[in-house]
Amino acid sequence: MRVIVWLDEGTWPACVDAARAHAPAASEVVLLHVSGPGVAGLAHGAFAGLLGRAGSEPDPEGRLVELGRASAAELLDAAEARLGRACTRLERAGRVEREVVAAAEGADLLILARDGDRSRLGPHSLGKAVRFAVDHAPCPVLLVWPEGAPDLTTMPPPPPHHH
Repeated sequence: MRVIVWLDEGTWPACVDAARAHAPAASEVVLLHVSGPGVAGLAHGAFAGLLGRAGSEPDPEGRLVELGRASAAELLDAAEARLGRACTRLERAGRVEREVVAAAEGADLLILARDGDRSRLGPHSLGKAVRFAVDHAPCPVLLVWPEGAPDLTTMPPPPPHHH
């Protein structure tokens, strides 16, 4: 059994705990971190656009990419320690939700955490990236609440019925 655990900065501990609870001992656990095109690319774009030319200042993109890699490595280190068993580490870069779906190809389970409004039950508890991954995953999905599910009283009332 191959279990992919999508690690996101804010919610990874709950995903690792779910893998500890639900991945059979003999399964291969893959800790997945995806770096989006985000900050480094934005910094480069902003820098390149500064006065329409690059001056003598060093372009910040390289440093931000380096910091992103260090941060991803630290997150993977922490996740591996929390998992407490042998695992595979997988780092990908690109459109996060698409990279997660691609990484889940051939997997037996994808574990991910809700990334939206976690104060109440309902569809808004899934942000765009997690919604995309849940909708497109080529394998079963285990969707976890990062800090425990909200009370059932937070569920929206049913719509009124019209006759």
